[in-house]
Amino acid sequence: MPKAKSSRPKVVIIGAGFGGLAAARALKNAPVDIKIIDRRNYHLFQPLLYQVATADLSPADVAWPIRGIFSHQKNVSVALTEVRDVDKDTQQVITEEGTFPYDHLIVASGAHHSYFGRDDWEKHAPGLKRIIDATEIRKQVLMAFERAEISNSDAEQRRQLTFVVVGGGPTGVEMAGAIAELANHALAADFHRINSRDARVILIEASDRLLRAFPEALSAKAQTSLEKLGVEVMVNTRVQDITEEGVHLPDTFIPSATKVWGAGVAVKNVGRWLDATTDRTGRVPVNPDLSVPGSPNIYVIGDAAQVAWQDGLDVPGIAPAAKQGGKYVGKRIAALTAGKTHDAPFRYRHAGNLATIGRHAAVIDFGRFHLSGFVAWWLWGIAHIYFLIGVRNPVFVAMNWFWSYLTFSKGARLITGLQPLHEDHDTEPKPGVQAAE
Repeated sequence: MPKAKSSRPKVVIIGAGFGGLAAARALKNAPVDIKIIDRRNYHLFQPLLYQVATADLSPADVAWPIRGIFSHQKNVSVALTEVRDVDKDTQQVITEEGTFPYDHLIVASGAHHSYFGRDDWEKHAPGLKRIIDATEIRKQVLMAFERAEISNSDAEQRRQLTFVVVGGGPTGVEMAGAIAELANHALAADFHRINSRDARVILIEASDRLLRAFPEALSAKAQTSLEKLGVEVMVNTRVQDITEEGVHLPDTFIPSATKVWGAGVAVKNVGRWLDATTDRTGRVPVNPDLSVPGSPNIYVIGDAAQVAWQDGLDVPGIAPAAKQGGKYVGKRIAALTAGKTHDAPFRYRHAGNLATIGRHAAVIDFGRFHLSGFVAWWLWGIAHIYFLIGVRNPVFVAMNWFWSYLTFSKGARLITGLQPLHEDHDTEPKPGVQAAE
């Protein structure tokens, strides 16, 4: 027999990132029905994507099925579909697979790459926000060494062994350091015609220093650590064009087969869905309770929200901020559905900024307390393992890290997908070059 329709309040959460998961968990004991809508069936631990891109971890180490995460939370159901719009008048979320009514709506859709109006660069320089991005970058990096090994042209070998990372934020710094270590250690004994240590890794930043969210002293230490790994750091340098052949700078051209984008992010669609004003990156300014002005039952959290913080700054778009926002909104909705007041504004508690540079170095900004080097690297690892707790058993990932640390191995060096060693316009892969799955 068909189930009777529930009269309990309906909470729809768009996005199963850190904010969306935290909100759903905060509503665990509330008398509400929760619908999580996401176009993917997994939660992604984005801070470790760069380790997938450089073959330290496999995709299964950083992503977990949403349904599995909430298998014991009976008031949660999941809809695997893509949001098209929100009808605020009828209180419905419109998706490709139908509509979902809500009494409370939480938008936690995250952010995407921003190429500052040059979206044509994306096909040449993928960003790092999704698993497919990480596996594509991994494929490009590993294929570059393979192509260099079989090339009979010195110029083409140099192009294949030149890796350009655009953007000096945490993603760019971590990617550049990881590629350098991959070339210097993990692949050093794998090739015979080329020396992987001849690889050239270039990090380009438009501003005057790396890691601008960090104090200047830590930025300088990060640059020194990268240069010790052999990374060439270019600051005060703007990219003019990115093509298949390489990267155009104002005064020079860098031939490069592999380019990685880490220079900017933007929020797509949320302003349009909610008919709300946005800042230049697409974030929606929200009230102190994280609700959308004029729509008290709609909340925006995480990367999609512009939340005033302190000293004229906004709350940063990092995982702890998204988790805190999700927890706050979940508790607020739980209180409202129980007939209680919840007037306290959201207050972000900044735990610090972290970035890793290779195997032995990291920089950590705890406000008045700064840390760099080997100890910072271990604290960075512990912090990330802590974030894994509650999603899956972190011991397995920790063991993978530790084994990789001891052996310099890269256990996930698989080139996935169909692609010939020499690019051409054939529609079918050439015999004998199907990649391992």
